[in-house]
Amino acid sequence: MVDWRIVFSPCSRDVAELAGEMFRLYLDRGGRRGRIVPDFMIAAHAQKIANRLLAWDRGYYRDYFLDLNIWDPSVNRK
Repeated sequence: MVDWRIVFSPCSRDVAELAGEMFRLYLDRGGRRGRIVPDFMIAAHAQKIANRLLAWDRGYYRDYFLDLNIWDPSVNRK
């Protein structure tokens, strides 16, 4: 991981709170509990810490994490 300059970044309280708020909003909008909280934790961490996420977005990242820069490889390939 050192060769690739990957650094471990633990979850902060801000990340956990954002993930919880977005998951609650998801449920309030009629979302099923089938989508698991870690999906929201990953997106919240990416928004707060990394400012980007590489993912095949199925809609909920853009719906709930408005400030997240999502790089979807199925869209961004050349």
